Formats: sequence, C-alpha cells, structure tokens
Amino acid sequence: MTLTLLGFGMVVTFMVLIMTKRLSPMVALTLIPILFALIGGFAGPELGTMMLDGIRTLAPTGVMLMFAILYFGIMIDAGLFDPVVRRILRAVGGDPLKVVVGTAILAAIVSLDGDGSTTYMITVASMLPLYKRLRMDALNLTCVTILAGGVMNLTPWGGPLARAASALQVDPSDVFVPMIPSMIVGVAGVIGLAYVLGKRERARLGVVSLQPVGWMPGGMPALSAAATSPQALADAEPTIEDTALLPDADEAEALRRPRLLWVNATLTAALMVGLVLGVLPLPVLFMIGFAIALIVNYPQVELQRQRVAEHAKNVIAVVSVIFAAGIFTGILSGTGMVDAMSKSLLAVIPQAWGPYLAPITAVASLPFTFFISNDAFYFGVLPIVTDAAGAYGIAPVEMARASLIGQPVHLLSPLVPSTYLLVGLAGVEFGDHQRFTIKWAVLICLLMMVTALICASFPLVAG
Repeated sequence: MTLTLLGFGMVVTFMVLIMTKRLSPMVALTLIPILFALIGGFAGPELGTMMLDGIRTLAPTGVMLMFAILYFGIMIDAGLFDPVVRRILRAVGGDPLKVVVGTAILAAIVSLDGDGSTTYMITVASMLPLYKRLRMDALNLTCVTILAGGVMNLTPWGGPLARAASALQVDPSDVFVPMIPSMIVGVAGVIGLAYVLGKRERARLGVVSLQPVGWMPGGMPALSAAATSPQALADAEPTIEDTALLPDADEAEALRRPRLLWVNATLTAALMVGLVLGVLPLPVLFMIGFAIALIVNYPQVELQRQRVAEHAKNVIAVVSVIFAAGIFTGILSGTGMVDAMSKSLLAVIPQAWGPYLAPITAVASLPFTFFISNDAFYFGVLPIVTDAAGAYGIAPVEMARASLIGQPVHLLSPLVPSTYLLVGLAGVEFGDHQRFTIKWAVLICLLMMVTALICASFPLVAG
C-alpha cells in the first residue's frame, strides 16, 4: 500500500507541477522521483543504480532522437520538404479548415513508418510555416498530428503491438488484421475532428487569400494575405515569426540543394524502409543516415560543423528530457512502485466483472499507459489480466487487441519522449498541449473500442 501511494503520489505531483508550469519537464522528471524515493526509504547506492538502469534503458531512444533531429534538420536545410509545402499550399490555400484536415491526412500517411519522431518532424516542418502565416493556433497542429500517430501506431512494426504480441506470445499478424477496421475508423475520426477544429479556426480567422508576391529561399513562395474577417485583417501583417523555420534569406538560399532533391528523397525513403524492415537498430540507422546526408549535401568540413552547431540547440532540448525521463522510469520500476500500482488497480476489479475483462482492459489501457510506460503495462499488467481472462474463455490474442485501444491517450503521457519533440518543434507548452488534446484523445479511443466490439475484435462479454 505504501508503494502504491508513493507511486500515484509521484505521478500526480509531477503532472500538477508541469501542467501548472511551476517546473520544467526536465527538472520535474529528475527531482520529483528522487524526492519520493527518499520519502519511501530508498537511499544510498541502490537509488543511484535504479537511476542508471533507467537511463541505460532510454539511452538508445536518446541516441536515436539526437541523430533523427540532426538528419531531418539537414534535410530541411537542403530543401527536401519544400515541394511538399508548395503542394500543400496549393491544395489548402488560405482556408484554415483545409489546413487542419490536410495536417491530419499528412500525419496519418507519414505515420505508416511506425516512428512518432519522424512523423512529428516531417509534419511540423511541412505545416508549421502555413499555420504561422495564417495566424492559426499551433495546438490544432499538435493535436491532430499526435492523434493520427496514435492510431497508426497500431501497425505490426509499431512498438505497442509488438510488445503486446511478445508479452502474450501470439502472432503479431493475428493481433493486427482484426484491428484494421478500428484503425480505419480511428483515422476517419481524427480527420472528422480536424474538420471541426478547422471550422472553428475558419470562424475565428476567416479564409485568407494567399497571393505570391515573391520567392523565399529554396523556391518557397513569399505570400501576402488578404483576409475576409476583422480578426484575420488584424493579424495579417507579416512578422519575423513567419520565417522562424528558416535562417537568414541569403544563408538559407545558400544551404538549399535543389539538384540533390531526388538523392535526398531516395536516402530518406531507404531510411524509412530500413526502419520498417528492422535492418539495423533505429539509433544506428539514423547515425548512418545522418553521416551520409551530411557528406552528400555539405562536403566541406567547416560547413558540416556549422550545420551541426545550428541544430544542436534542438538536440539538447529534447535529449536532456529523455535522460531525465530515464531517472523517473528507473525509480518507478526499481522501487517496485509500478508493480504495486498494477496490483492495487487489479484488486479493485470485482470477480463478477471477469467476463467483461476484454472491454475493461481496453478502457483501463487509457489511464494505465498514460501513467506508466508501455513496457510496464504490456509486460507487467497485461499478462496478469490475460491469465485471469483465460478462466472465462477470453483468448490471449483478444486481450492483446483490447490492450491497444488506449494508444492515442498514451502518447500524451509525460513519459513518451517523442511528445516533447512534437511540442518543441511546434513551439507550444507541453501542459497546454495535454489540456487541449486529452478529451479528443479519449473520444478517438472510445470510437476505436466501439468499432472493435462491433467487428468482434474482442468480446464484450466472454462466451
């Protein structure tokens, strides 16, 4: 009971402090777990061992994110995504509704690679300049992007499904195929949400007519805005933020490599294929990809140093939080708080609810995967619940499917490293993003669960 109270107290304290902006995520992830560990009587060398174990666990993620940020930073410098932005501009024009819907569709397509960090970098790099030009709220961008990624993360090469299948020793394809209808409905739900959010932005800002008045670096159109609402007219004056993703105009133009567009696109496609096929571990793939991209686009050593230094500030901001999260998860696991929290939550389920364990697991996956890591849930909680469900005739593969429902909510957890990348790139506060998105994430999860029940992906009642 003591460990349970300490565990939930630690998570709640952490959440309150970052959502009220009293502490930064990095500071809170570092100090709060140490404080609660000391309160629980864990001190001395054992505490240091726990923290190091957690850091070692997340080290590959930190390395992967570091080189992924550097790789896509080089691709942005070289102008790889300029054609994408131009096409999206032509398709959506100055209509905020079309912009948000386009964001959802782009995020869903890019999410097919199964890597959230890649999705966020490509989607934000492509769409954020348009949001800034139209004076749209970037929370709409982060909301539909993370929800699209949460739904598409249920592919066999995505982390959650692989964990569930491994923990229960079932075939990933047996888990995935019956979940396809839920994924389709989930994506449709995200696009529908994008329509609603875009309609709000259209009512607030009006439709802005974007007219090319010149050219920005890399062939990007410089646009003038003719607004159709007083609010949009008030906001239409250009500011330096409109080109926040670009360096000085002359410098940006010098960095562009339009003749290497297809080389960079082929390299990126090969990297994505390597990610899907698991040719090499993700950190190694991005390290190799970054080294090749740097040599191909900027062969001069001094220019290479300049590009690395330019993107280093983004790397430090993200990777520092990753290693701080290692301390949090290391203490949560090493002290036994995760096990105690899992057992206490399972204990409150009455025996009469046994036949309903599949939908209960689906609903419980929302808070479980939010408060504890996917590893803790799928390898710690799910096998215990599945053993209990087996007594009522619920198959392990059905429990695996049910356990995946909460993934759109899971991505809002402060324990998910890539989410810090998303909010950092979009320039929004983590707490603001959580408050804005959480209700919509729960709605998408419930929509997917209803679809799964209708399609008999798992039973409402056993037998």
